Amino acid sequence: MNRNTQALHMLGQSLWLDNISRDMLADGTLARYVAEFSITGLTSNPTIFDKAIGGGSAYDRSIAELTQQGQRGEALFFTLALQDLRQAADLFRPTHDATAGVDGWASLELSPLLVDDTAGSIEAAKRLHAAGERPNLFIKIPGTPAGVPAIEESIFAGVPINVTLLFSREQYIAAADAYLRGIERRIAAGLSPKVESVASLFISRWDVAVKDTVPQPLRNHLGIAVAKQTYKAYREMLASMRWNKLAAAGAHPQRLLWASTGTKDPAAPETLYVEAFAAPDTIDTMPDKTLLAFADRGKVGATMPIDGGDAEAVLDEFRQAGVDIAALALRLQREGADAFAKSWRELLKRIDEKSAQLATAAAR
Repeated sequence: MNRNTQALHMLGQSLWLDNISRDMLADGTLARYVAEFSITGLTSNPTIFDKAIGGGSAYDRSIAELTQQGQRGEALFFTLALQDLRQAADLFRPTHDATAGVDGWASLELSPLLVDDTAGSIEAAKRLHAAGERPNLFIKIPGTPAGVPAIEESIFAGVPINVTLLFSREQYIAAADAYLRGIERRIAAGLSPKVESVASLFISRWDVAVKDTVPQPLRNHLGIAVAKQTYKAYREMLASMRWNKLAAAGAHPQRLLWASTGTKDPAAPETLYVEAFAAPDTIDTMPDKTLLAFADRGKVGATMPIDGGDAEAVLDEFRQAGVDIAALALRLQREGADAFAKSWRELLKRIDEKSAQLATAAAR
């Protein structure tokens, strides 16, 4: 067991992998991460699957078989993705059972084309979770204006949700309120309050967005400040009378998840965000490169302050440098949604091309 990753695990933080591929399932890489690096879950998104499917021939046989069965487009992709995610969920199932459902999850993203479709997101979340046939499969719904009511309805319906594309304290609070309302409605209806959820705050894109517009001393500090500000709101929620009432009824908290924790600045340490986000009752999902870097040379120092530490002072410095933080949060969320939609279209195009190529080869 790696001592660096184990140190984070022991302070109460779950480490998840921000990646999945059929190759890493087949060659034992994911199982090794579980055994050596305390990995207890994973996240996926359209970009990750696009790279996995386009990166080799691991999916070719399944694509050919599904094409012959008449599957196309989104239906074919979700069949492929669930084949992988079921394997991952089974690998994490012992952790899921040992933690009474708090940990040990795999995550599947809804079609990004539903980002502005509340009703469509609710229906798709319910359908995909049922199709997954695993209790430890999160469905990812973005915390956008249209996504927030879909999150509440999905939680009320008993669908575990990973809220994605959150960029600010305010966006996190909206997602947390949606989760709480869903649980409150379940209790009022006489249903179990145990429906799990995580809220994923994206970090590195903040620093990418301002790297050319702020003074050098401020670079790579905005994402961490936003995270500290949001962590304070998270701890305040866990200390609130509203939450304590739900906890007394048996509900589990919607845990805060640090996403996009790989550094994008070549001049910054690869472990920058992981070291800054050491915090109990949170999750850090990281790409392979970041995980391996932290395992090799990461350090666990002070945990993130529950009062936000210097977050407000740092954010004020960025405001004085001309950064409109509220407006940037909205822009980043929309850009994130657009980027996933682009990856989604490229992914479906790649699958269609592979289907045609494999069908042509089979006919020869």
